[in-house]
Amino acid sequence: MSKNRIASFEAGRLLALLGVIAIHSQLFMTAPLINDQPWLGLLINQLSRFAVPLFFIMAGYFIAPKLVTAPKDTIKQYSLPLLKVWLVWSVIIFLVPFNLQLAWESGYLAERSGYWQYLLSQPLNTLFEGSLVHLWYIPGLICGLLIIAFCCHTKKLNLLLPVAITLYLFGLAAGSYAPLTGIESPLFTRNGPFMSTLMLTIGFLIRQQSWQLSVGKAFMLALMGMGMHLAEAAFLIRFDVPFNMHDFLTGTPLWATGIFFMLKQRPQFGKAIVSLNISKHVLGIYLVHLLIIIYLMHLLPMLGFTGYANDILRFVLTCIISYGLVVLIDKTPLRNWLLR
Repeated sequence: MSKNRIASFEAGRLLALLGVIAIHSQLFMTAPLINDQPWLGLLINQLSRFAVPLFFIMAGYFIAPKLVTAPKDTIKQYSLPLLKVWLVWSVIIFLVPFNLQLAWESGYLAERSGYWQYLLSQPLNTLFEGSLVHLWYIPGLICGLLIIAFCCHTKKLNLLLPVAITLYLFGLAAGSYAPLTGIESPLFTRNGPFMSTLMLTIGFLIRQQSWQLSVGKAFMLALMGMGMHLAEAAFLIRFDVPFNMHDFLTGTPLWATGIFFMLKQRPQFGKAIVSLNISKHVLGIYLVHLLIIIYLMHLLPMLGFTGYANDILRFVLTCIISYGLVVLIDKTPLRNWLLR
């Protein structure tokens, strides 16, 4: 591990990555069932929602000094490699078949055409997302950073937090709270700048304003934010909003901020895990993991795995295969195209 790396933040990235994989692999979403609902899986899904907000806060924190001193150059140097990786993976996922059995039996075009039509049916979301749902993170990150860079360049940093909060509230109003507000957005508000800007701004301001919070207060902030997030998710069920559909709610920024401050105040946390140097592969694993999950969702039932065995194996194998694949890619010239 590099001496310049903070162990707790590296460990935080790994924990967040496991949270993302838990969400996408649908851990415990088939069993156990309580009143015909997979409540353990639903709870794990929402308890993992700190992950992407934490990624954003960390990104805003670490890029802050460069954005302030050289906003135009920094955004260019930071964004172009990410856009290249996002475009390459979007093309790969656009082209590779998900259901290999169907492609074998009915042909490549028969397997792909339905998915291509789905992407073309929502061109705006596809533009801000890419060819698979998890790729939204990169355009969202860049959109948020562009807003911060613009405020830095125009010396209007006093407007940054109000703009970020306004975008976030609109994102909630036209997203999870749309059944209550009646507000609609042509762009799914998890995508683009709506949610990412506030999280990035929080990290940016923590760095620039030297905000501090004790471990105890940070824990209480995280606990309060998590409680709010879960309570909101439970409340929205009565408006026919599924419990597990929420990426961001009102309490989510507080939750992720509290976790960030806890990590910041305990820089040696997770040092033993970080010494394995897995965290440098986090972006690569993030990019490849959902494709692995899709293949495992087809393969494991064919091999006779169902229920708990299917869910747990899908999660564990996704972690192992994704890591192994990224390590292999990192040893080839393809790393410059696939891993930034």
